[in-house]
Amino acid sequence: MGCGNGTVVTEFVLLGFSSFESLQVPLFYGVLCIYLVTLLGNVLIILLTLADPALHLPMYFFLRHFSMVEILYTTTTVPRMLVDLLSSCPTIPPASCFTQLYFFALFGIAECCLLTVMAYDRYAAICRPLHYTTLMNRGACVSMVGASYLMGIITGTAHSICIFTLPFHGTNTVHHFLCDILPVLRLASASTFWGEVGNLAVTIAFIVTPFLLIMASYACILTTIFGVATSQGRQKIFSTCSSHLFVVLLFFGTGTVAYMRPWADASQDTDQILGFFYTVVTPMFNPFVYTLRNKEVTGAMRRLVKRHLWGP
Repeated sequence: MGCGNGTVVTEFVLLGFSSFESLQVPLFYGVLCIYLVTLLGNVLIILLTLADPALHLPMYFFLRHFSMVEILYTTTTVPRMLVDLLSSCPTIPPASCFTQLYFFALFGIAECCLLTVMAYDRYAAICRPLHYTTLMNRGACVSMVGASYLMGIITGTAHSICIFTLPFHGTNTVHHFLCDILPVLRLASASTFWGEVGNLAVTIAFIVTPFLLIMASYACILTTIFGVATSQGRQKIFSTCSSHLFVVLLFFGTGTVAYMRPWADASQDTDQILGFFYTVVTPMFNPFVYTLRNKEVTGAMRRLVKRHLWGP
């Protein structure tokens, strides 16, 4: 793409999927369908958890906020990707690139924290049932959600400012479909050592550490499951936790591979494929695993449909 390489960068060129030029139109419709499914599914979860009194529990309070973050997280990147898929030379001004990177980091970190909180909620419900109402009271739940957003705001602000205070001269081609941390950092014309250190620190703090905490929670949950006398009890606990664990493994798995690989070994094509999974594909699974695999949510859906179609 010959979209300009100036001495001082006044705009970035997002290469995106330009190497698959013949597939860009099919990709556009595929991504659009996934995005609409993600939006509608997460909006449905939010409405159900608000409307049905049976879902006014800590688990669904966290799920509602997780769905809100998923909507905001995908909206930060996907609409821009859709526009760029139909553009012959997709460009983005530095200010817009900064904004996208900031919100992408904010909501991505908030999502990691919320998944950790949701795992702790399941640990408290299954492993410490007698203390559950005390541990997960209304104030504690609000504080945990607030801390998740706050971590995202603080880290996203610091990380974005640190990257965009670096000078950008010469090449302006971002080998990605969004302004992600590593692809933008590669374009800086000054030393990126501290940027790389910061990226590693954020990855360890908000991807590796939450993942280990979640796995520790599920290790305790599994121990408790095997202590349950009846197979019906085991099945109920597995049903409650398997959906959350599936989302965790998919989201943290792709995120860990994307941000923990050695800088020299980082493949730009691999970055895009992994980025596509954790920004487009994974959020689509959330509504399915939390509705179709959750009897309480499907029951609330049936009650809502019955109430509005056939009356009380």
